[in-house]
Amino acid sequence: MEKRVVFRHRSLPWLLLAPQLAITLVFFFWPAGQALWQSFRLEDPFGLSSRFAGLDNFADLFANADYLGSFRTTLWFSALVAFGGLAISLLLAVMADRVVRGAGIYKTLLIWPYAVAAAVAGVLWLFLFSPSVGILAVYMAQLGFDWNPRLDGNDAMALVVFASIWKQVSYNFLFFLAGLQSIPRSLIEAAAIDGAGPVRRFATIVFPLLSPTTFFLLVINFIYAFFDTFAVIDVVTQGGPGHATDILVYKVYNAGFKGLDLGSSAAQSVILMLIVIGLTALQFRYVDRKVNY
Repeated sequence: MEKRVVFRHRSLPWLLLAPQLAITLVFFFWPAGQALWQSFRLEDPFGLSSRFAGLDNFADLFANADYLGSFRTTLWFSALVAFGGLAISLLLAVMADRVVRGAGIYKTLLIWPYAVAAAVAGVLWLFLFSPSVGILAVYMAQLGFDWNPRLDGNDAMALVVFASIWKQVSYNFLFFLAGLQSIPRSLIEAAAIDGAGPVRRFATIVFPLLSPTTFFLLVINFIYAFFDTFAVIDVVTQGGPGHATDILVYKVYNAGFKGLDLGSSAAQSVILMLIVIGLTALQFRYVDRKVNY
């Protein structure tokens, strides 16, 4: 028998939603509206005076070759972080789901990295792969690998991608593991009785049933790569060398906090917000068709 909740007063649902609505208005819509307003203005570094500039801030950005190049860097970085993180997390979840003895220990160890702050994760990977004092960097040099993320842009990109994936793996792992444990074992056992091997069972039964979880994590990981990796890049490379890791969110920081160009920083944040909204809409429009609910 279905149990329904009946609200005796019309205002009660709104009162229950009020705290979340207030947080959304104060910490999302208000800053977004302020950024949109500032993107059309020229302000002095202290915000004491400003004048309307129309689309000049946006025109200056799209005339800047470095800013246009950051689009390619951001898309490349986001794709590596999102798809690489999902693949590694799914592999770990499948392996942990098959463990019988000591399963709780393995799962706890895989969850721990999520409790580490992004800046701390960046420092950790920076020390491990520092060309001068990093333990792993020393071993790589002994094996003949010319590794130097301070001078080589590809090495720097690889380092921030690895650090960002490591930080997000635990989050993805939790959802994938929960999704795997919700799949009825009878379906997998029936396929095994019919002669399907492990790879075929995963491809035809397990992964399609995980498609809602995978789609949700795909959206979340792209948003994470666009915004939440700022601390990792700031600690590890600061956008260098030679703008090799200078993604869009870090350019917003450089323009606003280092360059004190508030109008340009606001315009960049608006563009970044529109890109994320458009990318999310495309994922819901096309990728969602492949999801089996």
